[in-house]
Amino acid sequence: MRRLGVAATVRSDARASLLALLSAAVALSALAAPAHAAAAVAVSPLNGTPDASPRTQISFLGAPAKAISDVAVKGSRSGRHSGRLKAYVSAPGASFLPARGFTPGESVTASALVGPRGHAQRVSTTFTVARPPDHTIVFGNGTYRTRPGLVQSFVSQPQLQPPAVFVSTHAPAASPGDIFLTPTAGWGQAGAMIVGEQGQLVWFHPAPKGDDMADFQVETYRGAPVLVWWQGRVSRELGVGFGTDEIYSSSYRPIGTISAGNGYQADLHEAQITPQGSAFISAYTLVDADLSSVGGPRDGILQDAVLQEVDVATGLVMFEWHAYGHVALADSRTRPYGGRPWDFFHINSVSLDPWGDGNFIVSSRNTWAAYEINHISGAVMWRLGGDHPSFHMGAGTGFAWQHDVRWQPDHTLTIFDDGATPKEHSQSRAIRERIDWRHRSVELAGRYVHTPPLLTGSQGNDQLLPDGDSFVGWGELPYLTEFGPSGETLFDAHFPAPGQSYRAYRFSWSATPAAPPAAAVRAGEGAAATVYASWNGATAVSGWSVLAGPSPSSLSPIASSPSTGFETAIAVSSGDAYFAVQALGAEGRVLGTSAAVKR
Repeated sequence: MRRLGVAATVRSDARASLLALLSAAVALSALAAPAHAAAAVAVSPLNGTPDASPRTQISFLGAPAKAISDVAVKGSRSGRHSGRLKAYVSAPGASFLPARGFTPGESVTASALVGPRGHAQRVSTTFTVARPPDHTIVFGNGTYRTRPGLVQSFVSQPQLQPPAVFVSTHAPAASPGDIFLTPTAGWGQAGAMIVGEQGQLVWFHPAPKGDDMADFQVETYRGAPVLVWWQGRVSRELGVGFGTDEIYSSSYRPIGTISAGNGYQADLHEAQITPQGSAFISAYTLVDADLSSVGGPRDGILQDAVLQEVDVATGLVMFEWHAYGHVALADSRTRPYGGRPWDFFHINSVSLDPWGDGNFIVSSRNTWAAYEINHISGAVMWRLGGDHPSFHMGAGTGFAWQHDVRWQPDHTLTIFDDGATPKEHSQSRAIRERIDWRHRSVELAGRYVHTPPLLTGSQGNDQLLPDGDSFVGWGELPYLTEFGPSGETLFDAHFPAPGQSYRAYRFSWSATPAAPPAAAVRAGEGAAATVYASWNGATAVSGWSVLAGPSPSSLSPIASSPSTGFETAIAVSSGDAYFAVQALGAEGRVLGTSAAVKR
């Protein structure tokens, strides 16, 4: 049994029908309240939101755009607002785009008729517009350090300077696949990075100057595997990011960008594309708030956590949830300090329910809790951990400053339990928990720790692999570990401290870059020369052929060599002026040819 407030004696095999009844009950109760959405329509900003953006759109999710009519939007100070409806591509619904913004501090009521002509019902929401504080956000400078042995360099790709990755354990039972990470704040360039099982570079995409990257992984968009990562500027003061989520094809070409709507910028903590083509992303905003109830000033600055579901194709906001107004400020394990913005919640993951009901669980680092959220009303349905858990938390199930709470297909939850900062545990761990719905209790189903122990103060993740292994990124500490189901270490690697990677993953990956291979030549004495060949991101190169000739248009093969890694150095003897390289597949097939370079 999955929803609280229902007798624990309900049989688990009746769960599906009971969930349907409960969902209907939520919708009916919302319809009974004048300011809530009816039936299965979610109206955002959600009713009662205390800090909506002055640039917010009004989102109606759950009904076809043609069934939405007579939209009325009125601010208590700004008056009536005209605008236009624009439909979503990934789901039934549409956003009303006001022709002008709202006034900070005012109350806004928005409503619409939803349904077929003659049977439409009015849905509505009332929210308050935030008062932006007078505060300038400080960003880092994005510099990096370089040193031979700690930073990789390549003759044919001098623009790439990623950190080295050192593999210390690689058991035969380790899962196949490449490793995806985003090194930052240490040696080498920040960027999106793929390395092979021995730590050899496969692909590196440096972050633009001043930017960082995070949460680099393989997802599915429009039925095809794609690369997704966050890119932007990180505020060390706030511990969050301001940027966009990038989507690249398997040929490493940009095919889309996920931007936060309503005047926000996408945060680094989450970007999950749904099969329908929407994406759940996180964002942060600073608002004026009375913090006196938690020992802060009446004119304090609150750092609110925002979750949006965005229609990737149109960029429209389909659903928006704010921690402020749904979770009590007093539930935070932190307190306001001086005149700094107070990050009371700190959202760091969202995971859709495995039941397919549209609801989801969000992780809050600073309340030590995860919250099940209703996708229609935005109500907190139950809590895992924290000061007010909805379940009895069994031995070993409590967590502190956690990241990356994920539903798994078997209905368990994986959690990266940081345990710091400040220190609460002796070491960080990846744990797996199971909820006993009948008895409203939680039990520990798995626990994985590093040897020697690691205690990380932020970030981190636990990826459940298809074969049941767990791949763990240790966040603030530059380690990557794969554990077998019984907790044995099957793979362990690290890159130079003090580098960090927000999350780390292992995926099976096959790609042919759209860009051609790269070549460089260094002349030796007489006719001797060394030709350097590489192809950033190619996964099927087994060898190289060297071409030479008197001009770029008259080249012929003069040498060949097996591939020896990301870059292969090939010694040749030729007095020709121009050289090029051809990437060869397993059977000698030419996969790509570089431009000609002069000796």
